[in-house]
Amino acid sequence: MSSINAVVLLQDECYKHRFIRSKDISFIVERPERLRALKVGFAAAIARLEELHIEPKTSEQEVASVSQGHDADIAAELSKALDTLTIGSTAAKSITKVCEVTRLPVTLQYLSSDPAVRLIHAADPTGDGFDNLEHLDRLAQWARESEQRIKNGEIEIPDGFPRNDLYMCPQSYRAICGAIETVREAVNRVMTSPSPMAVFAAIRPPGHHCGEDTPSGFCFVNNVAIGAAHAHLQFGVKRVIIFDIDLHHGNGTQAIAWAINAESNRKRLSEEAIQQSTLDNEVPQTMKSALKDTPGLQIFYASLHDILSFPCEDGDPALVRDASVSIAGAHGQYIENVHLQPYTSHEDFWTRLYPQYQSLFSKALDFIKADPQDLNVPIFISCGFDASELEYESMSRHGRKVPVGFYYRFTKDAKAFASKFSNGKIISVLEGGYSDRTLMAGGMAHLVGLVEKGEGTQSGPEEWWNDNNLESLEKACKKRRGRQSTGKPVDQWIERAIEIMASIDPHNGQASPSPSGSSRKGFLPINQPTQPPAPSIKSLRERRKPMTPPEPSSSLPLSSGNSRPRKSGNGQASPARKIDVKSGRKQPNEDETFRESHEDSKTLGTHEALPASLSSSVETRPAPLGSTLAGPTSVPVHPASIATQSSVSNPPMITTPPPRNLPKIILRVREPEI
Repeated sequence: MSSINAVVLLQDECYKHRFIRSKDISFIVERPERLRALKVGFAAAIARLEELHIEPKTSEQEVASVSQGHDADIAAELSKALDTLTIGSTAAKSITKVCEVTRLPVTLQYLSSDPAVRLIHAADPTGDGFDNLEHLDRLAQWARESEQRIKNGEIEIPDGFPRNDLYMCPQSYRAICGAIETVREAVNRVMTSPSPMAVFAAIRPPGHHCGEDTPSGFCFVNNVAIGAAHAHLQFGVKRVIIFDIDLHHGNGTQAIAWAINAESNRKRLSEEAIQQSTLDNEVPQTMKSALKDTPGLQIFYASLHDILSFPCEDGDPALVRDASVSIAGAHGQYIENVHLQPYTSHEDFWTRLYPQYQSLFSKALDFIKADPQDLNVPIFISCGFDASELEYESMSRHGRKVPVGFYYRFTKDAKAFASKFSNGKIISVLEGGYSDRTLMAGGMAHLVGLVEKGEGTQSGPEEWWNDNNLESLEKACKKRRGRQSTGKPVDQWIERAIEIMASIDPHNGQASPSPSGSSRKGFLPINQPTQPPAPSIKSLRERRKPMTPPEPSSSLPLSSGNSRPRKSGNGQASPARKIDVKSGRKQPNEDETFRESHEDSKTLGTHEALPASLSSSVETRPAPLGSTLAGPTSVPVHPASIATQSSVSNPPMITTPPPRNLPKIILRVREPEI
């Protein structure tokens, strides 16, 4: 079998983000079970792909596999199998040769300690750096206070925000930290790989509806935008491509991309003006160096979505306009939006519609050709599966869908594009997808597309995810009190999928137990050794809030949510959308295939003080009165907590930045004392 070039990164802490306002969760579609259903699809994909790469057994192996009379051989085989299936806190690389499957721990304790998070979500409105922690602070506050607010008969999401699109529990903040760390590790894997690599980050909550400081549509931070920022800051990436294939328009990602592109274009124009000016000697040398040596990030954002669905369902002019923008180059913007259309049959989809959807790649090629010498252009996929033909009817109720094979074919096309124009670097991140069958089938098709190297068929091996096989897979993976039960005899690939599932989901849809020795529930000890990050070779960008389109979708007033006020049942104006704007009418109870009980939510503990041995390297900065969650005190920031990397070592980085007159960035932590 050929060498591994695909990786699946799992983050079990994301299971902890739960709806706790009520025991009735039948109408909640963004739920922990999403991840388990996706893992079942991955396990099935691996089992199927293994059948295509069967390694012949030796005669001794054949005898051992059928022998029933030698207890010692059986015990040895069982011991070997158990060793293979055991996963530590990070990885199980021996479970298959098809791809690497890794479960990551969480070391990121505070969102504001990560420079990429601050670049995206902490830009000061005045343009004076990235010290505006209002959005990150309130996420921590919402999580910390959620349980008590609900006990008091309140809602954990404050008035003025889309309460029916968002929910929190005490563990949600850690889940978000885990999601960001997983995306960051995906970028590290791809950017440090000497050969082409595709990495899928299986995380939740999703992110593409979240703007700089406007959480909505189940999204609290923008995972993909943060990943792009991390690639820029840590690896010197100047350009990235984002393909968004979720059913819904990624209004948050587009707004962030627009703002970043506008600033980078401003820097480029300033540099050109300096180079052409006859008064060049009058320009301060430090200004010239800053403009020349710190090129801004440029993003190509392309979205394939249903213009009739959230966030455009109400017909809001600004949101509909943003979701229909097509611009290539003007004002430094590269934005492309293509609208999904109904189809009458699979043949109709592949012959009439898919060629139109492939225009996203031709537009991305125009972006590549703008600087053909730069091939260090990672490709991100905001991979939502909710446009699938298997999704809840109430979710995709406008008939704008895609066959399951789309997730295979689009992935193959993205791989081919990346191999030809961007050194084969792909980072795929989970967005939407809500029914179990949607996630199983979509995850299977997507992973097959990431791994398979042959030409394949136009729509992939469709029999793998046909209704009969999906139904058999669902029944076989139905849980029985913490163990997997196959019931009746099943096909060999299903038994192999169950074996793989036991390895990649050892806690049966629950988060891994908290590390021993941690006094903070759900957090690693503060004095746990961590690897100091390599210094970034790019400066954080100085950026003002966007004053050009699509401002309406990225800077919405808090008093109105994401749309005009709607009347609620009691005649009062509701400041936020109800959940049925995105998920439709109240969902029926999910098939109990993946339903599971969760432990009661637990309030997070108190942050330990830094050990005395580290006190000499701790910087403090007084926080304004009333501006921090922990109170008007100085907040310590340990350098090792900033941009902590996971398991992959970073390449040597330039340690001496060029002189510049940019605002000084002080990375201070103001988030919770939880």
